[in-house]
Amino acid sequence: MNLLEYQAKELFREVGIPVLPAQRIERPTDLKALKIPYPVVLKSQVYVGERGRVGGIRFVSNTIDAIAAAHSIFNLSIVGEYPKVLLAEAKYDAQQEFYLAVVLNRSIRRPVLLGSKKGGIDVQTSIDEMQHVVVDQEFSSFYARRLTIKMGLSGDLINLVSDVVERMYRLFIDKDLDLVEINPLGVNAAGEVMALDGKVSVNDAALGRHPALAALDNRPQKFVLDRLPDSLTTIDADGQIAILCNGAALTMATMDLVSQAGGKLLHYLNIGSETHHDWQPETLCDRVDQGLKMLSQNKQVKVILVNLVGGTVPSDRIASTISKFLQRPPAPPIAIGAHKDNLRISRGVPVPKLVIRLLGTNMNEAKEILASTPALVLDDLDSAIEQLIAFTKRREG
Repeated sequence: MNLLEYQAKELFREVGIPVLPAQRIERPTDLKALKIPYPVVLKSQVYVGERGRVGGIRFVSNTIDAIAAAHSIFNLSIVGEYPKVLLAEAKYDAQQEFYLAVVLNRSIRRPVLLGSKKGGIDVQTSIDEMQHVVVDQEFSSFYARRLTIKMGLSGDLINLVSDVVERMYRLFIDKDLDLVEINPLGVNAAGEVMALDGKVSVNDAALGRHPALAALDNRPQKFVLDRLPDSLTTIDADGQIAILCNGAALTMATMDLVSQAGGKLLHYLNIGSETHHDWQPETLCDRVDQGLKMLSQNKQVKVILVNLVGGTVPSDRIASTISKFLQRPPAPPIAIGAHKDNLRISRGVPVPKLVIRLLGTNMNEAKEILASTPALVLDDLDSAIEQLIAFTKRREG
């Protein structure tokens, strides 16, 4: 079970990890009673990452701007999720940003400390600089200091960051967590550290021992795409490309690579990781089918890049789902729009070209299934994106 940022920071406060003055905002008018002095930052409280890239984090300097920004954020879908609450937080001028995490490595069955001198949005592009320390014996401050030294820290920062890591580890153990992450840990001009964002994942099997954490579980009983959403996020109004991936990190990385290659991305869709706590094996296939239907409704989409990494679900099952989707006739007209005043009719359109990259088990069988379809199947992502761009250029020509 993942916690929202404001919930994670409440746990940080309990163990003494420094966090900023903050206030929950359940409706825009709550900002009229804001107790935090301006300027402040408003943050969408959703379970997916990369909020800042799509407008889910806004800095404001007065009440009027704050209320307007809150209205916008509450109505902003981030990978299909709308926030039920916002977090208003004091602004912090960070001179440096670090990444820190304590995570359970299931393959070695040990906690691992992670750290990088490049935090925030930079952590995605500097994964090779990530340092790690395996906690293979009883934990002591030695492990935390070893991580900070491997990160290249010096002087007072060694003690300050080590103290944060120790408190993160204590929280990790006491609450039976799978992950405690601070990204970024900010350092201001005075050399003070502050947890500017936080992520906590609770082990579902341990919720019975932690009723306070179990009470935070707001997850739906069944996490499935049972209907087409009213709208998709538009990245480039002139785009012709849509991407479908499973997992927030994979989605964002694929978006970056398509953009770097010169592609104009119209829509993206993260159908969710198959490791979700209550998914059945067929759930991922159901979401692939629903996701392809969603993206195909817009006649401006000329090509869809399907980039899926399978684990528990064999690739041939995913391939069968895609094959069945491609064999269907064009969908009948449907009405789409969040409000009746904005209702529009999407008429049946031909299925866009599919460029597919799958990674998982039973790949030979998957390729055989897709060989009889018009889909283009490639083994590596770079080649898939190259063909994707080439196809859109031919369509434009």
